[in-house]
Amino acid sequence: MMEFISRKHDCRSFSLSAENKTGEKGKGGMATEGYTSFNSGELGQGWKVDPFLNVPAESVVTLADIKGQGAVRHIWMTSGSDARDLILRFYWDGSKNPSVEVPMGDFFAAANYRDEHRQVSSLAVCVNAKCALNCYWEMPYRTGCRITVENLSPDDQMLAYQIDCEEKEVGEDALYFHAQFRRVNPVPYKEVYTIIDNLKGRGQYVGTYMFWASRATGWWGEGEIKFYIDGDTDFPTICGTGTEDYFCGAWGFYKGPEKYEYFCTPYTGFDANTMDQETDCQKHFNLYRWHIQDPVYFNEDLRVTIQDLGWTPKSGKYLPLQDDLSSVAYWYSDNLNDEFPELPDREHLRII
Repeated sequence: MMEFISRKHDCRSFSLSAENKTGEKGKGGMATEGYTSFNSGELGQGWKVDPFLNVPAESVVTLADIKGQGAVRHIWMTSGSDARDLILRFYWDGSKNPSVEVPMGDFFAAANYRDEHRQVSSLAVCVNAKCALNCYWEMPYRTGCRITVENLSPDDQMLAYQIDCEEKEVGEDALYFHAQFRRVNPVPYKEVYTIIDNLKGRGQYVGTYMFWASRATGWWGEGEIKFYIDGDTDFPTICGTGTEDYFCGAWGFYKGPEKYEYFCTPYTGFDANTMDQETDCQKHFNLYRWHIQDPVYFNEDLRVTIQDLGWTPKSGKYLPLQDDLSSVAYWYSDNLNDEFPELPDREHLRII
């Protein structure tokens, strides 16, 4: 990477924000009225007059509508909204279907970032103090890019954002970025949780984020993740050895009695809130795994599942669980026609 940034490139850098909604050259910071007109006072134009965007209640606002070739290289966002009230959608090259459709917090591997903020320091996303959401996935487009945000709540929401882009020639082998959200609450008894299915085309799977709300009083992460690649039916080509193993931990993330060993690394991470002492139940767990060095390639189709599985404490046998599971799957492919399942409504997205 350091070698890359020392070379000449035929690119133009620009960004979209409340201070320059179109990303036009020399058009930033021109507002004379806005969110902070009072604060800027006599300083006036050019002195942080309108750094925030108002997203009206139960409405959709366009954050970016870019024409031409290029790529999104970085996104920064923050909001005072409740978890999952804001939905991000990305559209590439005029596609009617979104290639990204994810609640804002989940997209940045921080589903409940307002109530249970944790630092995330990874290559793909960073969550910094205080509730600053950052994404570094490269997202190329050939004829245009459109990004929207939907406010599901009955109240207006403030959003601060910056979308950093490059105008450049995109190679023929460049693939389109995708991210899809799912939630099942609860997972039906003895059924597997599907992270992604029915993907068509050619590409590579590059990451998984899970927000795991456990109802178990004991260990909850015994389940195997399975990748069904290019026509696999009953049995997968890639089968993991356990939930904590897939997220690059081991032995139940165990540190000691009722304690976990949290970690946050460039490619993987895990954290949890404290146990509920009244019910002896563990509540919310954040887990991410970026396949940046080990992408899962597919040439025709892909399906990914994980088992919701724990232990029966006294017998030592496996115990199928019925937890509240949410996930975001991240992948690149040459297909813009994948159909996403319908996103749950606001009530069924709510974190309990």
